[in-house]
Amino acid sequence: MTTKKPETLLIHPSREVPAGFRSLVPSTERASTVLFDSVAKWKQRSGLDESTYVYGTMGTPTTRDLQNRIADWEGGHNSVLFPSGLAAVAYAFLPFVEPGDHVLVPSNAYEPVKTLANGLLKRMNVTVEYYDPAIGAGISAQIRANTKLVWVETPGSITMELSDLPAIAAAAHAAGALVAIDNTYSAGWYLRAFEKGADISVHALTKYPAGHSDLVMGSITTKDESTWRRVKEMALQTGQCVAPDDVYLVLRGLPTMPMRIKHAERVALSIAHWLKTRPEVKLVLHPALPDCPGHDIWKRDFTGSTGVFSFVLQDQHGADAAARLIDSLELFGIGASWAGIGSLALTYDLSKSRTDWPHPGALIRLNIGLEDEGDLRADLERGFAAL
Repeated sequence: MTTKKPETLLIHPSREVPAGFRSLVPSTERASTVLFDSVAKWKQRSGLDESTYVYGTMGTPTTRDLQNRIADWEGGHNSVLFPSGLAAVAYAFLPFVEPGDHVLVPSNAYEPVKTLANGLLKRMNVTVEYYDPAIGAGISAQIRANTKLVWVETPGSITMELSDLPAIAAAAHAAGALVAIDNTYSAGWYLRAFEKGADISVHALTKYPAGHSDLVMGSITTKDESTWRRVKEMALQTGQCVAPDDVYLVLRGLPTMPMRIKHAERVALSIAHWLKTRPEVKLVLHPALPDCPGHDIWKRDFTGSTGVFSFVLQDQHGADAAARLIDSLELFGIGASWAGIGSLALTYDLSKSRTDWPHPGALIRLNIGLEDEGDLRADLERGFAAL
């Protein structure tokens, strides 16, 4: 046998690593090139065959592990991973619409969704129409012959309205349209989207699954194979893929996700009840509170709540006052997103984005992290003192 040179042995080692290693921690496979056993197998390759591997962008054991866990968690057929939550939102629309089609989006939609709808979709000559998130079965009046997809966000990520997903899905399906839902609020857990009629569930894995505000990622889980194939085919055609080390961090976050959510749920609900007693607060928007719009729907369709909710200040406290409150906080950070370990606070001017919002006054959204409840209350006390 010819002895290989040292520089060759660095690439083609002569000694094999022993098999049989097992760990509680998922492995991280990094790859662009994937090797095949023969030319024949290379010629048979398919990026849609989930039992094989073709190229790094088309799946590795690490990405397949995560997508399988997300599909199991949400009770769907299969998942596709995307480099951000917004990318996943886009691919809930793009495989299913063509020029001349019509889609329905709720007026309380996440602002980047509106940017997508009013930007790329309109440039594609797709008509975007907005609907009242509380419309329920009445949405049938807005569904057209060319309506291909109805987008649902329940609750709204800022104003927290609940939508009647089963009623919306029944109306959409009767007209042959698909229903896609942003299921990030419930972490795909407290709302079983497919059982309530959704065809597509979008999840910002950035939030509760990753849980530490250190990466961005999204997923689409579908109810059936044919819908999954349409998403997967377009993802392959446009090179959508995720970094293995980011995938590992999400895999690491998944086992602790239920405990983190339950802590956030308990503390958020307690603080929401406390805020209702504050004279500075006009309205607390938390789905689990009986006076929150759509509470009956939440009680019927959801099995719990999470750590994000909003409250509206009394009319005399305007935008400047809300900014003073937030600026004075020490534990609540000022920044986008939610569901990480640290609490966050932001204020929103809905007059610029909502013509149908019925509650004037400054709105503040809180994300409850993993801090001690008493410390968070004391921090909010400091904020109210700044008013």
